[in-house]
Amino acid sequence: MKNILSIAGSDPSGGAGIQADLKAIAANGGYGMCVITALTAQNTQGVSAVQAIGGEFVLAQLEAISADVQIDAIKIGMLANAEVIRAVNGWLDTVDAPVVLDPVMVATSGDRLLEDEAVLDSLLDRASVITPNLLELASLLREPAAASWPQALEQAQCLAAKHGSLVLAKGGHLAGELCPDALVSGEGVLAEFSNPRLDTKNTHGTGCTLSSALATLFAASGDWVCALEKAKAYLFRAIGAADELNVGSGHGPVNHFADFFSDTDPMDSWWQQIQGLRDSIDNLEFITQLADGTLAKADFEYYLAQDALYLQRYAQVLSEASALAPDLEAQRFWANSASEILEGELQLHRSYLAEGTANPSAITLNYVNHLAASASSYAELIAAILPCYWLYQDIGKRLASANHQAHPYKQWLVTYASEEFDRATERAISMVREAWKQADDGLRERMRVAFMRSSEHEVAFFDQARQNRVEFPTV
Repeated sequence: MKNILSIAGSDPSGGAGIQADLKAIAANGGYGMCVITALTAQNTQGVSAVQAIGGEFVLAQLEAISADVQIDAIKIGMLANAEVIRAVNGWLDTVDAPVVLDPVMVATSGDRLLEDEAVLDSLLDRASVITPNLLELASLLREPAAASWPQALEQAQCLAAKHGSLVLAKGGHLAGELCPDALVSGEGVLAEFSNPRLDTKNTHGTGCTLSSALATLFAASGDWVCALEKAKAYLFRAIGAADELNVGSGHGPVNHFADFFSDTDPMDSWWQQIQGLRDSIDNLEFITQLADGTLAKADFEYYLAQDALYLQRYAQVLSEASALAPDLEAQRFWANSASEILEGELQLHRSYLAEGTANPSAITLNYVNHLAASASSYAELIAAILPCYWLYQDIGKRLASANHQAHPYKQWLVTYASEEFDRATERAISMVREAWKQADDGLRERMRVAFMRSSEHEVAFFDQARQNRVEFPTV
């Protein structure tokens, strides 16, 4: 867990400032710390007063933390005056950590929160990423506010070039059905993401929340583009669940912990949705005869030949998942899974099969083509991969209970009822669950559909030996 320091003002209503920062840091897996630079009198209807903390005491707070705690990333928000900015600037010379600077000068409500904007320039030079809203972006450049997204991107690039930093251009205040965000360098746009505009007035603290999530996720990944994609998806979910709260009569806060207080585990829901498919698998002729050992050798070998062809492509898909994975642990898991298939499972299949080369059936081709089509995103791809773990584990448990020393297919039955396969399946489920948490509503639905389609392909795959026998009976 990374230690994230927020340097910002306090919002007694809990929706913005330090309070929002600490919630967003925790929600994204970080350990939050804070140095308070100002006290505000505010609620969901606006700011009525600001009392700055003295620069000496701000510095005392900063020095106390850095003398004792490793700081992995810093988010800077409201700095009420030049004295505080100078204190923070001087302290930054003593630490080595990425800085996300949210130059809080103008709140969403229109309230001005900073006395002197000019003294910010030296602090901007120290920032890794600057995250102004449109009014702040224009103010920092001493220009009128952008009236269009291309103009906002142009201003962001200008600010990035001026200060040698990255700038997060935010288009949420522009008109339109989409809310675009872009990570911009002095050379141009590095990445751009858009979400549908959500119909809610409860967006208090969105800038604080996004910048804190960005700092936290970068500390974990070391990749600003990946961190922004996840941070934006997190904010989208928090805004989408904002109306579940009942805080104030004005612009209420986003729901920072929307991911943590859902009664339903999405994986449990998916599993229940394929209950009918799971029941149909148990009743397939192939499964019942495999369990009691009466399955014809020709049917078993046909299945294994198709499975061997499938696994060759499946190993490539797992490698693709490894390449798309957002962190080293996931990359290793999917890469190791691909290696185990090539070195273990395919060898087992070949030990049962006679010499000869089979051609892939239409069912096998349809399944692998579905997996290939799901590779447009990491989350969708691993959702499509999951049934090959989960359904095999589920079926394997029941087949293993029917296994015995004289069973003609005992070696195959043991493979999918092992503790190693159980652990791999649980890890795969966990990774899909985590990807679901990071996804917006549209991607979550695509993940669910990919999982459902793969489950349907699994049923057809188990039944294809019978179908082949019906279509091409032995003479």
